[in-house]
Amino acid sequence: MQKGAFQVSREIFENEIWTDVVKFRIFFYILGNAVFSKEGVMQAGIRIERGQYLRSLRNLQDDLSYREGRGNAVKKIPLETLRRKIKSLEKEGRITIKSTEYGTLFTVVNYALYQSLDNYKKESMGQRWDSNGTAMGQQWDNNKNVKECSKNEKNEYIVEIINYLNNATGKNYRHTTKKTRSLINARIKEGFAVDDFKKVIDTKNTEWKHNQKMQKFLRPETLFGTKFESYLNQNNNSTVDDGYDYGF
Repeated sequence: MQKGAFQVSREIFENEIWTDVVKFRIFFYILGNAVFSKEGVMQAGIRIERGQYLRSLRNLQDDLSYREGRGNAVKKIPLETLRRKIKSLEKEGRITIKSTEYGTLFTVVNYALYQSLDNYKKESMGQRWDSNGTAMGQQWDNNKNVKECSKNEKNEYIVEIINYLNNATGKNYRHTTKKTRSLINARIKEGFAVDDFKKVIDTKNTEWKHNQKMQKFLRPETLFGTKFESYLNQNNNSTVDDGYDYGF
C-alpha cells in the first residue's frame, strides 16, 4: 500500500458514485493507492507511472473485504461484480485498465490534474465530479488554460497523454522523447486541451486497431501532427485523408 497522502475534492459527496457503495470503494481504493511520485516506481519489472496502480483482481477482492453481521463474518465482493463495477468505472472515464501478466494496471484519469493544491485555490479551475464524464472533469475558465500552464504542469499533461495512448494501444511510447514532446507542446500552444488528445487517440484507435497496415500509425508522430484538428473533428464513421505515404 502506498504511504503518504492524496487529495480529492469534497464534491465527490455530491456525485452519483457516492451512492454506489461498491463502485465508490473500488475507485477510492485505486485512487488512494495510485503512485503519487512524478518519477513513477518499478514493480515486478514494470514501470508504474504516476496515477497508476498494479493489482490482481483476486488481491483487490481481498483488499476490499469487509466484516458484516453480529458474527463479524468476512465478506468479499464477488469477482463478477468486481469486474462489472470496474468496467463501469472505465466506461464513465474515471479509470483506464490494461491487463498484464502480474495483474491489472489501473490508471486514474486526470490524476495529475487534481493532485495539486493550486487546483483547490479560489476558482481558477471549476472542479466538478462529472456524473457522466471524467472522475474530476477540469473545466478551465477564460483566465487560465493549458497553454498558460507552467513547465511542470505541461510535463504532467504530456505524461498523462502518453500514458493514455499506451494504455489504449498497448504500446510503450516514452513521454521523454523530444519529438513527441515537441508535437504535444505545439498542439497545446494552439489551444488544444488534454481531452482533445484523448479524443483523437480514441477515434483513431477505434478506426485503425483492427487494421494491420494502419496499426503502426497509432503513434505520436501521426496522431499529434498537422492533421490533429482534422482527427479531432472526425465523425466516428468517417475517415480523414491523412496525406501520409503509408507505402501501400
